[in-house]
Amino acid sequence: MKTGIKKVVLAYSGGLDTSVILKWLQDRYGCEVITFTADIGQGEELEPARRKAKKMGVKRIFVEDLREEFVRDFVFPMFRANAVYEGEYLLGTSIARPLIAKHLVKVARQTGADAISHGATGKGNDQVRFELGAYALMPEVKIIAPWREWDLLSRDRLLRYAEKHRIPVDFKKKKGGAPYSMDANLLHISYEGGVLEDPGYEPEESMWRLTVSPEKAPQRPEYVELEYRKGDIVALNGKKLSPARVLAELNRLGGRHGVGRLDLVENRYVGMKSRGCYETPGGTIMLKAHRAMESITLDREVLALKDDLMPRYARMIYNGYWFSPERRLLQQLIDASQNPVNGRVRVKLYKGTVLVSGRSSKDSLFDPSIATFEDDQGAYNQADAAGFIRLNALRMRIAARRGRK
Repeated sequence: MKTGIKKVVLAYSGGLDTSVILKWLQDRYGCEVITFTADIGQGEELEPARRKAKKMGVKRIFVEDLREEFVRDFVFPMFRANAVYEGEYLLGTSIARPLIAKHLVKVARQTGADAISHGATGKGNDQVRFELGAYALMPEVKIIAPWREWDLLSRDRLLRYAEKHRIPVDFKKKKGGAPYSMDANLLHISYEGGVLEDPGYEPEESMWRLTVSPEKAPQRPEYVELEYRKGDIVALNGKKLSPARVLAELNRLGGRHGVGRLDLVENRYVGMKSRGCYETPGGTIMLKAHRAMESITLDREVLALKDDLMPRYARMIYNGYWFSPERRLLQQLIDASQNPVNGRVRVKLYKGTVLVSGRSSKDSLFDPSIATFEDDQGAYNQADAAGFIRLNALRMRIAARRGRK
C-alpha cells in the first residue's frame, strides 16, 4: 500500500496489541517501523520488548528510563495544583501520556520519521492525549491509529492475527490472562474493561496489585514525615530522595497500609461514561500532605483561587491539553504560588486512611498569638468584629426590608 509514509515511530510495549500493530504497520504501510519503549515505572522488564522488536525485524529500537523525568516534570507540577478529576481521580494515566508523546516526537525528529503510531483505541481518552501532545510539538506529523483503521476489533481476532503471522504472544494472553486491562506507571495502576464493565460488579481482592486490603493492613499506624521545598517533596523521614524515589517509597508505605484504592465511574472526553479501578497509594499521601502544607503557608484568597482553578486544570490534563498555552499559563500561576510552600508535614497511615497529624514551616502564616482562645494581650480586638459583621450583612438587611427572600 502506497501512503507516502517512509518511517513511523511506534509507542511499543511488547504486549499483544503493539506487537500486532508493529507487524500490521510493516505490511499495510510498507514502511520502516522504529520502536520506542518508555520505562515510567510500570514494573516490567523492558529488555524483552527490545528483543521482541528485534526478532520482528526492527532495526532501530529506543528504550529509555523516564522515571525521574516523569515525576519531576509531570507528576510534581500536577500535584502543586492539587489536581483531582471529578472529585476523585488523581490522573495517573492522563499525566503519563504527554511524556510519551514528547519522546515519540523526539525520536521522530532524531530519526527523520514522518509519522508516529500508538495502540490507543478509538473509544478512549488516550488517543486524544497522545495526538494532541504530538501535534502541539510537531504540527506536521502524521499519526497512524490502527484501532481506527483495522478490523481486528476483538482480542480473539488479535490472537488469530498473531498466530497467522507467527508473532510471539505471552502464554497468559493465549489462556485468557486477566479479566480486565491494566495500565501501570510510577503514579498508579488502572484496571478497566472485561468484568469491570458492569459498574455493579465488585472486583475480586486478587485484582489489586499495589495495596493490601484495609482490613488486612497492619493493626498499628505508621507515621511519615514529608519535607517540602517550593511545593515539591524533597525528603521523607529526614532522608533526601530524588522525585522518583520519593514516589516509589510513598507507594510502598501507602500500599502496606491499604491507602489509595478507588472504584470510579468517570466521564471520558469522547462522551461516554467509563468504569475504572485505580491504585494510587503514593499520590493519595502526596495530595493530603500538600494541602496540609499549603494550609499554613498560603494566603486565604490564594488558596481559594487555586481551588477555583483546580477543576479546570484537572480537566486540561484529563482531556490531553498538557502542552496547550492555557495549561502552561496556569502552571506559571500555580508555580509562583508555591514559593512559600516550604516545611514539614507529618501524616499517619492506618487501614486505608491518611490523617495529617502535624505541620510546621518557617513560612507559616499561622499566628498563635492571634488565634489563641486565651488572653491575646490585645493582639486582636474582638469588638472590631461587630462592624465587620454589620457591613457584610448590609445587603441582606436591605433585601429583607424589601420583603425579598
